[in-house]
Amino acid sequence: MIGKPRKIGNTINEIEEGQSLSVTESIEDSQLLLYLGLTNDANPLYIQHDYAKTTAYEKPIVPSAMLMGIVTSAVSKHLPGPGSHVVNFSINFIEPVYHYETLTFDFEVIKVDKMKEVVTISVEAVNEKENRVLDAVVIVQPPAKNSEEVE
Repeated sequence: MIGKPRKIGNTINEIEEGQSLSVTESIEDSQLLLYLGLTNDANPLYIQHDYAKTTAYEKPIVPSAMLMGIVTSAVSKHLPGPGSHVVNFSINFIEPVYHYETLTFDFEVIKVDKMKEVVTISVEAVNEKENRVLDAVVIVQPPAKNSEEVE
């Protein structure tokens, strides 16, 4: 696989303001445990039910970095797609996200800056109760086409 040409995402010239994407993700124990293992994050608020009961959250919450990862993953996979690079990320966590919740992330291209070769994407995520849990603005450098790309 290394060195083999791959299909890349949309270039700056292929992206238009108003383009959108919706992604639904369920937060499962396996994902939480992988995150905690990979990051060595031992925050009891993320996994210990006894501790979380003593907090305002009352039960374990999903780490903020995991939610950011879902956003950047959608950028890398879909909009603009493979070959993209996030150059700026601003996010507001409005409500906590709990284990086993299903979230819907709505992405929209709000600006295409061909001079700087970046696109600005707004993101809003809601839980199954339609409560907004996060808002974000992501500035992304889309991939550049090259002669080795496979269509």
